[in-house]
Amino acid sequence: MMKREKTGKAEKVSFFSGAGFDIVAIAASAGGLRALEDVLRGLPMDFAAAIVVVQHLDPRHRSLMADILSRHTPLRVKQAEKDDVLTAGTVYIAPPNRHLLVNTDGSLSLTESELVHFVRPSADLLFESVAASHKERAIAIVLTGTGSDGSMGVRAIKKMGGTVIAQDEETSEFFGMPAAAIQTGDVDFVLPLPEISSAIVTLVMRGDAT
Repeated sequence: MMKREKTGKAEKVSFFSGAGFDIVAIAASAGGLRALEDVLRGLPMDFAAAIVVVQHLDPRHRSLMADILSRHTPLRVKQAEKDDVLTAGTVYIAPPNRHLLVNTDGSLSLTESELVHFVRPSADLLFESVAASHKERAIAIVLTGTGSDGSMGVRAIKKMGGTVIAQDEETSEFFGMPAAAIQTGDVDFVLPLPEISSAIVTLVMRGDAT
């Protein structure tokens, strides 16, 4: 439930009471399924934020990602649908060939607008929408993958006061996407894959976004 908090000059909007952050946006490409399994496996059943995921997929085939990932986590995992509303403890996967966007009211939108960096869904568009909708209460995570998708979105997340995590080179099957994110200078933490879930839990479950 959305909650408004007076904090000095500005009014902050909190979607989930008691959470340090409301949303975790994760981007991955090549090698991403294993990395996502690892991250989600380490999150508790009572995880207090919503999770949105862009994984570059072959648009010609139906995605089984939600089914596969649900076997590795106590959280609810589903393929995102138009007008879904963010719920804490739920993982929303962008469907093949659709950009996934998060709106200011916590609802989700799907679009077939043009490719970004030759891909759809785009991490950049997801991160930019999350930055605009959740500002300092957003976490962006860039996992293994080729190319540079996500780097522009990382800048947007950081500009709005959010927190950015990138997977380190040693544990990335493909370091293109994490490296592009790190090169922006806007990544807060560069972590090996086994440490990312515990970092997310510490940030989200502490109940304080400051």
